[in-house]
Amino acid sequence: MILAAPDQPTLEDFGSDVWWIVLIKIVGVFVVLVLMTLFAIVFERKVVARMQQRSGPNRVGPRGSLQSLADGLKLAFKEDIMPALADKPVYFLAPVIAAVPAFLAFSVIPLGPTVSIFGERTPLQLTDAPIGVLIVLACSAMGVYGIVLAGWASGSTYPLLGGLRSAAQMVSYEIAMGLSIVAVFLYAGTMSTSEIVAAQADGNRLSFFGLEFTGPSWFAVLLPVSFVIYAIAVVGETNRAPFDLPEAESELVGGFHTEYSSLKFALFFLAEYINMVTVSALAATLFLGGWRAPWPISIWDGANTGWLPLLWFFLKVCVALFVFIWLRGTLPRLRYDQFMRFGWKVLVPTALVWILAVATMRTVSREAELSTGEVAVFVGVPIALLVLLGLSLASRAANRDTRLMAEEAAAGGVHATDPEPEAEVLPPAGPRRRPAQRTGPARAEGGFPVPPMDLTVPPSPRLRRAEPVGAGRPEGGVVSSGRRAAGSTTGSTATTVEEDPDA
Repeated sequence: MILAAPDQPTLEDFGSDVWWIVLIKIVGVFVVLVLMTLFAIVFERKVVARMQQRSGPNRVGPRGSLQSLADGLKLAFKEDIMPALADKPVYFLAPVIAAVPAFLAFSVIPLGPTVSIFGERTPLQLTDAPIGVLIVLACSAMGVYGIVLAGWASGSTYPLLGGLRSAAQMVSYEIAMGLSIVAVFLYAGTMSTSEIVAAQADGNRLSFFGLEFTGPSWFAVLLPVSFVIYAIAVVGETNRAPFDLPEAESELVGGFHTEYSSLKFALFFLAEYINMVTVSALAATLFLGGWRAPWPISIWDGANTGWLPLLWFFLKVCVALFVFIWLRGTLPRLRYDQFMRFGWKVLVPTALVWILAVATMRTVSREAELSTGEVAVFVGVPIALLVLLGLSLASRAANRDTRLMAEEAAAGGVHATDPEPEAEVLPPAGPRRRPAQRTGPARAEGGFPVPPMDLTVPPSPRLRRAEPVGAGRPEGGVVSSGRRAAGSTTGSTATTVEEDPDA
């Protein structure tokens, strides 16, 4: 028999459960994550199909609802192919390293209040700690080791590049993600997930020049910049489109899991969607009130008691999952340098400035005993103006650089497209000739200089073709051109040659 007990969990409520209650919670968390993965896959395929005016999965189960289960069974019966150059122990261990931290991270997520299960009062949360949020961050960072090891152990180029990209991506966006939730710690006064939910329980008492009223309690409303930075950073943290650079099909075939098949590939797939569910649940916990009902449903006294809060919690998680799917169906993939520049030059500086602003406002309001409205006017507005001024100056600098590059291109400078060089007539080929090789730094297509990428290939020493006879090359001579010329009309090919200085 299961009865409800409308209590707010605290840190003292954890660590005293009997062993079979802990076992039920562990199995429950595992089942919830697996079911949410099966649901998220079908939900994603249905939503993307709707965006593309298709029907999506519609064969297996009612309206295709069991399609992901059929896909899982299909992967289980597929052949498990081992690459010849793979490091076998690491190759087998990498999917496990990627999947296990994904399950562990969900252990500190509060799903509901304290309830009574077969006479035992226990919170709807596996465990909690004074640093519960840091446990989630640590587990999410551990998962990237599995991806990097998978790329290294596969013995192939494309998986290795995907693993290296994932490592760089995690370092870049884990910092922004961690900085985005510092403001939540400043407001809540704790890093415990259950206490952060409790901090959003009641409306905040705000005063504006003598007028007092109850303000919003969700940190997504009080700290909108933190919420936006977190929402962007977790997309890069989970390697989802438009930040799915580690497994970009158009560049790396399948990325780090190119050489994986059968259940090993299924573990990577499972880890990706569990990470999506975990960061969505963490967003609901930190910014959307956790398992508490949204306004105006929260006005009802019974909305946050018993097992009903499970419904509010998973509705918030589904909304966050829909945002992931929406981004995948609408936005193109960013270029790698654009992606890294956005993380280091936009997200991280913005998060640092926002932390400074929030800390200043909290300190001034406590030390000077100012009301919330007065702090917003005398502290928040000047900081906002400084931020806008900085963004304006940065935008002007970027526009100036773009204008200078355009002027150089128009004048035929460094950023201009390489013009077709004039043909140079060389003497007929002698017995001691050798093919010309391209020298100097390589330039991207169109002549626009870009930083070296992980897919940059050294200049090829292949022979360049010569122009056909009749296209400006005299009889008996060979035309040298800065670019590869068209082949001969007779089907034969000529080779651009240089005089041997020793001849």
